[in-house]
Amino acid sequence: MSQRLLLAAFSITLAMFFVELFGGILSNSLSLIGDSGHMLMDSLALLVGALALGIAQKSANVRRTYGYYRFEILAALANGVLLVLVALYVFYEAYRRFTGPAEVKAPLMLLVAVAGLAVNTLSLYLLREAKEENLNVKGAFTHVLSDAISSIGVIAAAVIIYFTQAFIVDALMGILIGGIILRSAFGLLGESTAVLLESTPEGIDVKEVIEKMKTVEGVKNVHDLHLWSISSGMNAMSGHIVIEDQMVSKAGDIMDRIAKTLRENYDIAHTTIQIECKVCDGPLACRFAFDESTDKSPKYVFRA
Repeated sequence: MSQRLLLAAFSITLAMFFVELFGGILSNSLSLIGDSGHMLMDSLALLVGALALGIAQKSANVRRTYGYYRFEILAALANGVLLVLVALYVFYEAYRRFTGPAEVKAPLMLLVAVAGLAVNTLSLYLLREAKEENLNVKGAFTHVLSDAISSIGVIAAAVIIYFTQAFIVDALMGILIGGIILRSAFGLLGESTAVLLESTPEGIDVKEVIEKMKTVEGVKNVHDLHLWSISSGMNAMSGHIVIEDQMVSKAGDIMDRIAKTLRENYDIAHTTIQIECKVCDGPLACRFAFDESTDKSPKYVFRA
């Protein structure tokens, strides 16, 4: 479903890019040309997002045991980079306009900007629910949302220019649009980088997870815990638990209860647990162990 919606949004957005580009050239509007560039990035983001969803669904194999889920995160990262490039271009063109504001045909500028806003609104409607499914669709939604805001700015600039002939407003609006694009880009880059760096998923506290695991009957201690996201909405955990020396079947029951607890409380679907009867030691044990000795921000220590 998400892939079809992305392709539908891509088709109408790409068509609107050409309309805005030629409309911007004919009206000599920098903000409209900048918005068309943003529209082009929107269409590329939507296309890459659709392709990423298809690739991410490919089955795991012996070389990629987690499958291709991370591809959608790479696509989201690429979208963020594209947004930064668009913002830099708009800033550059705005600087040039400040040295000598060019005459802008406000009526044509207004007409095209209104059409662009209508297309963005339709795309947002198509993606409104799918954006919650994964980071890549959210990235595409962010592209379109920031472009819709830009279109509103272009409309406002066209109205002001029409009544005041203050052509410098076009360059000022170009800077504002660039700022909106840049803010969206940094947010998307931050989220995708966090997943690639295997950071703790947003909204999950590592120490709280450890204490919750300790409440499971039979668990004496928890250490060397790691939490990360394989992809957006797909959280994973690995860790060591210390239990009493007992039958393997009873130890299996403890692991099942831990997995259920993590799934119900933190939406962690993939768990890998190592069972110990005493805390592991030795030169190769727990090389990246979670340090609970401080109340400050969590950190990891290397044990050689």
